[in-house]
Order: sequence, then structure tokens, then C-alpha cells
Amino acid sequence: MFDCQKYKNIKDFIKKTRKSTKIISISKNQSKESVEQAISCGVRIFGENRVQEARKKFADIKTVGEIQLHLTGPLQTNKTKEALEIFDVFHTLDREKLLRKFLEHKNLIKNKHFFIQVNTGKEESKSGIYPEDVENFLKLCYDLGLNNILGLMCIPPIHEDSKKHFMLLQQINKNLGLSSLSIGMSGDYKLALEFNPAYIRLGTIIFGKRNES
Repeated sequence: MFDCQKYKNIKDFIKKTRKSTKIISISKNQSKESVEQAISCGVRIFGENRVQEARKKFADIKTVGEIQLHLTGPLQTNKTKEALEIFDVFHTLDREKLLRKFLEHKNLIKNKHFFIQVNTGKEESKSGIYPEDVENFLKLCYDLGLNNILGLMCIPPIHEDSKKHFMLLQQINKNLGLSSLSIGMSGDYKLALEFNPAYIRLGTIIFGKRNES
């Protein structure tokens, strides 16, 4: 179940660091009851990884309150339209095929926001644009008409120092004139806060162990 006190403690910690960072409460594989408990604790930003699970949990909740839903996992192109109907912010724009699929729904993307996922560790097991290709990919986004890019997102390799990946992402972001970063998870969010990200993505630290299903 959702740990309301832990969530409030982290929010207080962010406030003390004088950052404007917002918490995305990662509710994937958590019950709808846990989500409702989180809402009662003041949570308004949630992250999900799968379209069908998100729709099942949030379809009616989003119509009631001011809930913002972020897609923080990979998106299959055949789920693009369905995802655009429920998610507000997309953190995993990671390939040209997905970009072009988004642009088939121009009426739906105009009020959405996007982060480009960067594969800073060049891991074959992860999706994302390689660091040296981000500039060209961003230009392609702009050329094709996707202009509402907030910034960059990365998930550092699990056995490497997150800081060097956050530094790399921050530098690319700055060079490209982008304003926001989506970095930091339960294990490294304090380190991420040093880079003043727009969002940190917290799951197990506030929701507890996931119901893997």
C-alpha cells in the first residue's frame, strides 16, 4: 500500500533543496486501491508503463480529479492512439517509427508533452536514442511537426554510477536548448535532485513491493 508519510517526507526534502522537481508516483503493477490511497495523500501525478493497465485503473479516476498521467515505459506503435487518449506526458519517445506514429494523430498530440529517451549507456537491452544521435532526432521531431518536447530522459545502467549519466544528459539538454530532465528513481533520486530535474520517478520507495503480474 501507498506510504503517505514517506511521500510527504520526500516532498519536504525536495522543498528544502529549493528545487521545483515534481514526483511521478509510479503505480505500475499496483492496485487501484493503492492509487486511490495515494490520491487521498495528495498525489496528483502518476506513472504507468502499460496502456491497458493504465486505462483500467485511471479511466474513471481521471474524469473525477485533476490527475496527470505519465507514460514511463516503452510504447508499442499499435497502442499509440489509445495511449494518447489517456496519457498527458510521454517519457519514452525513443525511435523514429514511434515519432511518425504520434504524428498520425495531430489532433491528439497538440496538448501532450514529450521527453526523448536517451540510451546514455548504449545498452543493447534498452531502447533510446544514442547520445550522439539526439541532436539529429530532435531536429527530425521539429521538422516533422512535433514541437512540444520538454527535454530528455534516461535510465542509467544498473551497475554504473548514475551521476555520470545524469551529467551527460544535462549537457546534451543544455546544448540543445531544452529545459527539462526526467531522471532519478527510488535508488538514486537524491543524486538526481542535484541536477534540478523537472521530474523524478518514484515507485517502490513509496508504493512498496510491486505485484508482478
